[in-house]
Amino acid sequence: MTETKSRDEIAKLAKSMYERGLTFGSSGNISVRLDDGWLMTPTGVSMAEIDPGRISKLDMSGQHISGDKPTKEIFLHLAMYEQRTSAGAIVHLHSTHSVAVSCMADVDPKNVLPPITAYYVIKIGTLPLIPYFPPGDVDLAKAVGEMASDHHAVLLANHGPVVAGKSLRDAVYATEELEETAKLFLMLKGAKTHFLNEEQAQSLRDKFVK
Repeated sequence: MTETKSRDEIAKLAKSMYERGLTFGSSGNISVRLDDGWLMTPTGVSMAEIDPGRISKLDMSGQHISGDKPTKEIFLHLAMYEQRTSAGAIVHLHSTHSVAVSCMADVDPKNVLPPITAYYVIKIGTLPLIPYFPPGDVDLAKAVGEMASDHHAVLLANHGPVVAGKSLRDAVYATEELEETAKLFLMLKGAKTHFLNEEQAQSLRDKFVK
């Protein structure tokens, strides 16, 4: 995909997520890997109003070379790309249900959400919880990087999900599946529930999760 098409796709999918309530205000950010660097959504801009021509561009060393000032979460994105060489894009949102789950005290930090559906396991696999760090903190990026080699999706405590995909659409679809599963998890809280068992979940991870 050309850089121009990547810019257009970032703006299109960002607006779609905003209109469907997955992000709000100026929260969240998107990045896409290029042959000569990265595109990242600018800081302080609503995903509903991203101008493709003003999306930030970084060179291979992570230096900002054109476009508006990039998201303050640059280090978070680059840390995940460094560990996941097959990743073509990353989506980071403050989506409501995922953030709610990230604030809960009784979740398993090694795998926050249970295997409620097959599609969640296929799209996400397992979801570790990253301890709280302030947004833009280099230590947050380091913590994400430590998990990224084994997980293409992580949940930041009191913050939100970070999801990598082979393409931007893959990353968006996985982020949406995570958010819907978080919503289901909260809806089912306290109810007698049949989750997939470990054998069923592992079979799906082995077959679909890379």
